[in-house]
Amino acid sequence: MEIIGKILGSGARIKIMRLFLLNRSKSFKNKDVIKRSRVSPDIVRKELKLLSSVNFIKKHKLEWSFNPAFKYAREFEDLLVGSDSLSKTTVLDNFKKAGRVKLIVVSGIFIKNNDSRVDLLIVGDKMKRTKIEEGVRKLEAEIGTELVYATFDTKEFIYRLNMYDKLVRDILDFPHEVILQTKGLSELSTQALKKVQKLV
Repeated sequence: MEIIGKILGSGARIKIMRLFLLNRSKSFKNKDVIKRSRVSPDIVRKELKLLSSVNFIKKHKLEWSFNPAFKYAREFEDLLVGSDSLSKTTVLDNFKKAGRVKLIVVSGIFIKNNDSRVDLLIVGDKMKRTKIEEGVRKLEAEIGTELVYATFDTKEFIYRLNMYDKLVRDILDFPHEVILQTKGLSELSTQALKKVQKLV
């Protein structure tokens, strides 16, 4: 996103544009855009005014929504939604203080797969719920849409894996990407659900 932000002149603008592109049927008040994009009120007002002036969004009473008549909707969707939006480092950085994270798997919105049940799976120990939620909110602001995520402590995850739990299987049997896997967990692949090695 950093490169696209430099080209378009504003990282905040990209966040707001993604919000509307990924939520075309929804309307947002100023305060909603501020909360979802995690951008300051002054900048949100400025960007909404600019986006409205080029007919990217339209206003009805006190709410903004994407303008389906916007001439370059497809081109901007390909650029801002179709392209890779977040690096692995960006995702990992959001959960550095979440606890002893041992596995992070991304799917869904991260790999442009609309059929995924979950966008993000986090496994670890002594994880702090507030830090995980904070990390997820930050990612949502960058991506522009709400994330569906699941968290398990290591023991529960291994139990579910060995029991061929449906949720775990739906995540690991279908397209996904492992962006963090610490020593002690067996390699997870698209054929996953193999037994994990003893943790070290």
